[in-house]
Amino acid sequence: MRRRHALFTALVSCLFVLSARTAPAQPVLRVPRAPSPPALEDYLDGRSRPDEVAVTGFVQREPGDGVPVSQPTTAYLSYDDDHLYIVFVSRDSSPEAIRARLTRREAILGDDRVGVILDTFHDRRRGYLFLVNPLGIQLDGLTAEGQDDDYSFDTLWRSEGRLTADGYVVRMAIPFKSLRFPDRPRQVWGIALGRIIPRANETSFWPYVTQRIAGLAQQFATLEGIEGISPGRNAQIIPYGAFTGARFLDTERPAFDTDATARGGLDVKMIIQDAFALDLALNPDFSQVESDEPQVTINQRFEVFFPEKRPFFLENATIFETPLPLFFSRRVADPQIGGRVTGKANGWTLGAVAIDDRAQGRALDSGDAAFGDRAGIGVVRAQRDVGSQSNVGLLATSRDFGSSASRVLSADARVKLNANWVAQGQAIVSDTRLLDGRSLSGPAYFAGLFRPGRRVGYNAQYRDIAPGFRAPLGFVPRVGIRQFDQFARYAWRPKESPLLSYGPQVFGRTTWDHAGVRQDWFLVPSFQFELRGQTRLGISREVSRERLGASDFRKGNLGMFFRTERVKWLTVFAAYNRGRSINFFPAEGLQPFLGDSRFATLQLTTRPTSQLRIDQTYIFSGLARPGDGATIFNNHILRSRINYQLTRELSLRGIVDYTAVLANSSLVALQRRKGLSTDVLLTYLLNPGTALYIGYNDRYQNVQIDPAGTGIQLTDSPFHATGRQLFVKASYLFRF
Repeated sequence: MRRRHALFTALVSCLFVLSARTAPAQPVLRVPRAPSPPALEDYLDGRSRPDEVAVTGFVQREPGDGVPVSQPTTAYLSYDDDHLYIVFVSRDSSPEAIRARLTRREAILGDDRVGVILDTFHDRRRGYLFLVNPLGIQLDGLTAEGQDDDYSFDTLWRSEGRLTADGYVVRMAIPFKSLRFPDRPRQVWGIALGRIIPRANETSFWPYVTQRIAGLAQQFATLEGIEGISPGRNAQIIPYGAFTGARFLDTERPAFDTDATARGGLDVKMIIQDAFALDLALNPDFSQVESDEPQVTINQRFEVFFPEKRPFFLENATIFETPLPLFFSRRVADPQIGGRVTGKANGWTLGAVAIDDRAQGRALDSGDAAFGDRAGIGVVRAQRDVGSQSNVGLLATSRDFGSSASRVLSADARVKLNANWVAQGQAIVSDTRLLDGRSLSGPAYFAGLFRPGRRVGYNAQYRDIAPGFRAPLGFVPRVGIRQFDQFARYAWRPKESPLLSYGPQVFGRTTWDHAGVRQDWFLVPSFQFELRGQTRLGISREVSRERLGASDFRKGNLGMFFRTERVKWLTVFAAYNRGRSINFFPAEGLQPFLGDSRFATLQLTTRPTSQLRIDQTYIFSGLARPGDGATIFNNHILRSRINYQLTRELSLRGIVDYTAVLANSSLVALQRRKGLSTDVLLTYLLNPGTALYIGYNDRYQNVQIDPAGTGIQLTDSPFHATGRQLFVKASYLFRF
């Protein structure tokens, strides 16, 4: 054990030398006021207008950091009282190779695209992200230092695009009503313009944004010249209505039952002092139109994470993020009324959520006063900018249901040590009273050190979570631990080669309980290659040990993966792992034991035409008894998904899911299950607030009512209907 950690530490020490770089001085871009909005047709013949500023000199971030963009690119900027206008003229020496699909909004990450990031508060920490493919299909989001880009953000703006004989032209019109910025006569923003060419693995920016410095926003240019604008104290109202008719198998009776439900609600957004948004919701639209992506959920020792997809929580969700996630909005299942305030002023970022949840009361079927019928939930977040790239923050959460209560208070900080290194820390206290009267409390801590980079990357994270710590609104699946992670990588980047980069990566983790007993450790060295055509492949070897009760299991596996989008109509991803894993849920009378494990994933995406996309996903996980190879369980997950985009607004999508858990009941406490479902959805999406959805789904399983009508029996066939549902949902955006 000590030898492995010593070897790991020595390898990390060899991979990097602590270094500091300073961000280069960035240019100033002055945008003129236009007497009239630019039109896309103005740029199709190579002309431009005198009442705008032209930006050239785009520089690669990938694959050649600092190398000029491979294809000529020019952006033209102007503004009027209501909009910022950006027109991209993107030339291409191989126009037939441009990737441009007519697809639903936001599904453009595999296409050629151009875009802009606007740091409207000029705090060099966060910004609005607007991307467009060559046909004008939109993708918007939020970007923040130290966090992943948040593409769940949606707002109203206009875009159009057209392929030309030598490339494509895109026009963007971004309403000031869709942005938050300081209330002052002259605006000073940060700005970066970008172009992405997938077939060349190429991402280019103006100004030059290097990977040799941690962070994007501090490298943006300064945007000046915009005067006399305001989003105003505008408001938007989105009423929605939904109807669901269902027929389903009630396994308790057992018999088939029917249900017809109508639901309506109202979402209201008001802008306060230009920079703050107040959201109010009556019976919020918490329906989830898109289904979760398939994941393996059997034989999992800890909770599996599913991301949020419901509209109410998506905007500005990053404000509530902390290193240890204390607000996971999927904990709120069925609210009746809610409110949220988010915004930024004078270096403070503020957010608050107040909402109820009827789900737990319904689950307990408790109409008496001992429990009540709903939980009261509150979350408050405040973050203060410090210096040029650092911040400190507080977050508090509260949840009350009947006699139970939970209070969590957190303080966190992000400190930019220099251009390359970032440190994070968090300290949390919790106090919980359960329904049975028991009380639990305890602290939790997080510390992290991060160095992103083009060649060398490193991070270390430490978590200390007390046994009594509880955060019922967060996602903290494991308590009573002290855990230390390290990750390091190095990449060689040959020049003038189809091989863009290659090199080793090492990830290690050790976990102890609060008595100092080691619970698990693993070490995963790997080697990866990146080639042109968005192609990656790698191989890894894991060695590990895990304690479960009084037993200490030695595990490990060998894995490999391959992904490519070299052909513009085909994407392939394949992964395979084989090794030893624990049977966490053995059959009655058995103790947990090691088995021979296999895991495989295959994903194929084909695009026969610009409008048609077909996705095939197959996931297999299996465990067998060592020695005789007797099956413990095999889990098959198969998804077929077809999406046809009839017009930019209208699409038809179909999904067929098949799931099988083939379990040996003498070895594992799992029930043999098979299921088949079909899901059809017609979508008319005019903008993020105005939409019509018509959906139908069917569910089939390997269960049926027994002939005597007294219970449910298992069958070999998964083709017994257990439920079907038709739903219609409509919403409309009124903007004032």
